[in-house]
Amino acid sequence: MSAYRAAHAGIARTFQNIALFRRMSVLDNVLTGRSLHRRSTWFEQTFGIGRARHDDVQQRACADRVIEALDLVRFRDTLVGALSYGLQKRVELARALAAEPQLLLLDEPMAGINASEKQEMATFIADANARLGVTVVLIEHDIGVVMDISSHVVALDYGRKIADGTPAEIRADPAVLAAYLGTRH
Repeated sequence: MSAYRAAHAGIARTFQNIALFRRMSVLDNVLTGRSLHRRSTWFEQTFGIGRARHDDVQQRACADRVIEALDLVRFRDTLVGALSYGLQKRVELARALAAEPQLLLLDEPMAGINASEKQEMATFIADANARLGVTVVLIEHDIGVVMDISSHVVALDYGRKIADGTPAEIRADPAVLAAYLGTRH
């Protein structure tokens, strides 16, 4: 499925390797997630006529709500390239949530961030699921995070499904224990 079709189908995603516009502000990056929600035409936007002004106010208000929800207000006007890696990961999540997806695909959102940033990110992800009703598919190697925020887990070993169930079921599954913790010989 093309990115365009996926977005129109209500799917948003983040990337393992950050894919932000480094020379744009946090606000402008989050606004890119709102592009499908614009009602004005490119002509109206280019010349600031017709619906463009009202549209801009609405889109900025939505982006600001997401920025506030992810505790990024103090960085709103900061260039993304000047932010720490952990904050950039949070901006990427904000941009995805700004699209108001029904399905959110997160590819390694905890990769490369420290323990406190992981805890914050996990809280933001769980909150998006609980408060916004967004279905989250999380691909993550930090098993502690996965078990803490997931209601259902699918464990893979070299691309092959070895277990499928609740976090408690996965924790006790012998195939998962062997694959992730190793076995005694």
